[in-house]
Amino acid sequence: MRSLLISIVMLAGFSVLSTSVQAANIYAGKAKAAAVCSQCHGVKATSADAPFPPLAGRDDEYLEMALKQYRDKTRVSDIMNNIAGSLTDRDINNIAAYYSRQKSQ
Repeated sequence: MRSLLISIVMLAGFSVLSTSVQAANIYAGKAKAAAVCSQCHGVKATSADAPFPPLAGRDDEYLEMALKQYRDKTRVSDIMNNIAGSLTDRDINNIAAYYSRQKSQ
């Protein structure tokens, strides 16, 4: 009886962990970044006279936080609030993972 209870508790714990942790998909991040971000931010670097910061090599936690703030409009930028407004948590996670793994120029 005790081993059955332990097995049930462990199974419940594993199912909670597997649903709460989502691994980033850098390939999905690359596709979404190409469609949404790269026109202004580039992939590795923006053009020399562009007013937009490059995202390559930035910390993934910082990128996730910033994109969520833009999406939720707690960080204000007319352009970024509109663009990030359409991103899901998974999109943001994937984009941040992709850009953080790029080497900046």
